[in-house]
Amino acid sequence: MFVRIKRFVRQFFHRSRTINNEPLNRVSLIVIILIDIFILSNVFSGLDDVSRWHVSPTEAYPCYSQWQNYRNETNKNKDFEIIKLALTEQKDNLSFPQQAKKSRLGKVSEVCLSYDGIKNKVANTENKKIIQNIASKQSKISNLEQANRTIRNQYDSSLLEKIAGQPRNQSINAVGAEKAKQELDENNRNISTLNQETSNLKNQLLTKPDSSNFLAFLKDSEKFTVVETGYQKAAFWHPSIQLGLQSLFLLPLIIVALLVDKFAQSRRYGLVSLISWHLLVIFLIPLILKIFEFLQIGIIFKFIFDIVSKILGGLLFLVNYIYILLIPLIGFGIIKLAQKVVLNPKSQATNRIQKSRCVNCARKIRHNDSYCPHCGYYQYVECPNCHSMTYKHLSYCRECGYSQESNNPE
Repeated sequence: MFVRIKRFVRQFFHRSRTINNEPLNRVSLIVIILIDIFILSNVFSGLDDVSRWHVSPTEAYPCYSQWQNYRNETNKNKDFEIIKLALTEQKDNLSFPQQAKKSRLGKVSEVCLSYDGIKNKVANTENKKIIQNIASKQSKISNLEQANRTIRNQYDSSLLEKIAGQPRNQSINAVGAEKAKQELDENNRNISTLNQETSNLKNQLLTKPDSSNFLAFLKDSEKFTVVETGYQKAAFWHPSIQLGLQSLFLLPLIIVALLVDKFAQSRRYGLVSLISWHLLVIFLIPLILKIFEFLQIGIIFKFIFDIVSKILGGLLFLVNYIYILLIPLIGFGIIKLAQKVVLNPKSQATNRIQKSRCVNCARKIRHNDSYCPHCGYYQYVECPNCHSMTYKHLSYCRECGYSQESNNPE
C-alpha cells in the first residue's frame, strides 16, 4: 500500500516538472506555475457561477423564513409587527425567477408569490401614513419618558433638600419639588393619551381589509405546510444539484485534458504533454474539493447525521469519527483505482515494451538494452520457474509462460 502511494507521488511530481524526462528550468517552471494559478482561479470562478445556476432554497421559497418567524413568535403584538415589517422593509424581488427562467433552473413557489402579492397590497399609501403616525407618537412618548427620568431625578433631590430644611435659593436643582411634580403629572397624562392614540391607530391598521387578508394568509397552516415541506426538500437536494452542475462543468475539461495528454504522450509531444498534465491536475483538484464539501453537507452527511441522531441522541460528535474512518477508506479506493486503471504498471509496461521504450521512463532504448541509458532502470527480472530473464511488470514469462502475478516487484 505505502509502496504504491510512494510510487504514485513520485510519478506525479516527475510528470509535473519534466519534459520528455528532462527537468524544467526555473523560468519554464515559473511560467507553468503562473499558468496553473490563472487557470485554477478561472475554474473556481466558473464553478461559483454554475453553482448559482439553480435557484437556492431561500430564492425558491423567499417567504419561508419570515413566515416561520411569525408562527414561532409568542409576542402578543406579533400581528402588528409583521404588518409594520411589510410596510417598512425593502420590497423583496420575488419576481426575478420569472425574468430569469430562460437562464436559471428552478422557480419560486407559487404560495410565496401569493404571499408577496398579498403583502404588497398592505404596503399602500394610507397604511404607510398610519405607520408613520404611530412612529411619530412613539417617538414623542420616548421623549416624554426621557424627560420624566430627568425630572424624577431632580424631584427626588429637591424633595430631600426640602425635608432637610435647605433654603430654595441654595438648591443645586433648577426645578423645585412642587414644579417637578406638576411636570411629571402632565407628562404622564400626555403619555397615557399618546399610548391610547397609538393603540387606536394599531387597531385601525390591523382591521384594514388588506391587513386582515394578509394575517389570515399567515395563519393558514395548510399553505405554510406546503412551503415548509418544499423548502426542506429543496434544502435537502440543493447540495446534490450543485455538485451535479459543477461536475458537468468540470468533466468535459477533464476528459479533453486526459485525451490531449494521452495523444501527446503517444506522439512524444513533451511540452503539450506537460501542459495537458498540469491542466488535468488543475481540473481534478476542484472536483475533489467539491466532492469533500458535498460529503460534509450533502445527502450522505444528512443520512449519517440522522442515523447517529436516532441511535445515539446527543452524541453527534461521533459523526466526525465516522468521517475520520470513512475518508481514508475512500482515498484507499481511489488509489487502488488509479493503480489498477489510470497508472497500471502492467498496461504501461506492455505499451512501452511493444514500442521499444524503457519500462520506467518510456524513452526510446535498443531492443537488447538491459539498463535504460536515460534513467538507469533495469528492464528485466528472473523468472522463478525457468530462471530466464523476462520483462518486469508483465504477467507471464516470455520464455516459459509461467505466471509472474505474485513475483513482480513493486
